[in-house]
Amino acid sequence: MLKRRFTVLAISAFLLITAGCSQQSTETSQESSRKNTVVTTAAITEESADTASKSSASEEESSSSADTAESSASASSSEGSGEDEVFSKRDLNQTPDTSDAKTITLSDNSTKTITEEGIYILTGSASECTVKVEAAKEAKVQLILDGITVTNTSTPVIYVVSADKCFVTTTDKESTLSVKGEFTADGETNTDAVIFSKDDLVLNGTGTLNITSSANAISGKDDIKATGGTYNLKCTNDGIEANESISICAGTYNIEASKKGIQSSNDEDTSTGTILITGGTFNITAGTDSIQGTTLVQIDGGTLTLNSSEGIESTYVKINGGTIDITASDDGINAAAKSSAYSTPTIEINDGKLTIVMGQGDTDAIDANGDIYVNGGTIDITAQVSSFDYDGKAEYNGGTIIINGSQVDSIPQSMMGDPGMGGMGRH
Repeated sequence: MLKRRFTVLAISAFLLITAGCSQQSTETSQESSRKNTVVTTAAITEESADTASKSSASEEESSSSADTAESSASASSSEGSGEDEVFSKRDLNQTPDTSDAKTITLSDNSTKTITEEGIYILTGSASECTVKVEAAKEAKVQLILDGITVTNTSTPVIYVVSADKCFVTTTDKESTLSVKGEFTADGETNTDAVIFSKDDLVLNGTGTLNITSSANAISGKDDIKATGGTYNLKCTNDGIEANESISICAGTYNIEASKKGIQSSNDEDTSTGTILITGGTFNITAGTDSIQGTTLVQIDGGTLTLNSSEGIESTYVKINGGTIDITASDDGINAAAKSSAYSTPTIEINDGKLTIVMGQGDTDAIDANGDIYVNGGTIDITAQVSSFDYDGKAEYNGGTIIINGSQVDSIPQSMMGDPGMGGMGRH
């Protein structure tokens, strides 16, 4: 499980680039992510905005910080196994060895309970069937979905009550899971997702998983990691949600959600709730936010097409790479004070290709209830009213900014009530 202190998250992100998903990223994005992860580390221990500014302005300081982060990361790696990294070798293994696996054939009106560590191949079609994992806290359980079809009325298809980690792995045979009615609680546990896990959950594999839900599609009360596979999710609440963190390095995610596409939040601990994306393809249509994390949303790579009220929201939004297309009716990217881990809501853009198209009305393409830093990348904004809006300060240190077809040399500040300016009012 990822530790709640975000200095560790930053080091873990560095480990990811150097050891985890490196084979799926380009050399350029690796270097960019490595360099800019240092800013996150410093931002937690000091003032986030000041550190971001100083980091982008001083190559000497960044290099020194990078060396420190590398030493810390190396020490962390030597103390633990691959499980201590953001993604372990097993997380990244899309085709596990099934020579010792047990096969479970699904059947109608049944609960298949797994109590021991191991690999289990699920086969067959059924209705009102739940696969329940109730193993020891140190147990790792892997469920291989071998072309299953399950339709339930009120209970999850996969319910992880206890385990150290549960893997849900797809094969080349397409699987389809659905819950059509109102979910029934399990005692005090509101089991409101087709795949519901109280402990760490890993999504991987080589195949396609289709999920239809009358609430959430995939829900984890701890950490969720995804490293492969194709996921077609349709739900009336959230597509993928977790309390602690969501980390994704590969795969395809087609999400239609009435509320949020991908969300990480914990009402009981506002210092958590992070999302790290280093690769993958995302097509998200959501009623509220496409991607929302209470504390941090960091995007280092991938191709993201987001259509929602708000595209990306967090207390700290950091973009180090990737191709991101946002169509929004409220804010394209929004930094708001929701986390106890940061004193200043901040948007930091270091690299990547970002295109934002805003709808009419009181809308902001990039909106920070704090500070904005643009250090690199290309930002192409089409905005009827406001391209940038910030309550603190804005620094333009590099990259290209295009607003309504014209390149600008500074970050404009919104002038409400003057839509003719297109957000290009006072500087």
